[in-house]
Amino acid sequence: MELNVIRVEVVGEATDAQALCRAAGVPWAWWQAAAQAGLVPAADTDEPLDAAALQRVRRWAWLQRHFDADPELAALVVQLEAEIERLRARLRRAGAALDI
Repeated sequence: MELNVIRVEVVGEATDAQALCRAAGVPWAWWQAAAQAGLVPAADTDEPLDAAALQRVRRWAWLQRHFDADPELAALVVQLEAEIERLRARLRRAGAALDI
């Protein structure tokens, strides 16, 4: 069983793209491609780069590595997973019981 322990310090709510890139274990080119795919904000914007961005990039890289997934397909899967989670959280806030 492979175990990867990654420690990242996110000061406040955000950090820079280079630090998240190192924490995700992906080269800078990956981050730029993830930004083009809409998974993370571009490094030169004022949008915060947070733990959610780190999670999206790590998931995207994992999908590509383990399933040899096309980058666009992997990005779509990551976006759909995030949307499903957002909708589930909305249902929980509304008090609905999840049978999923």
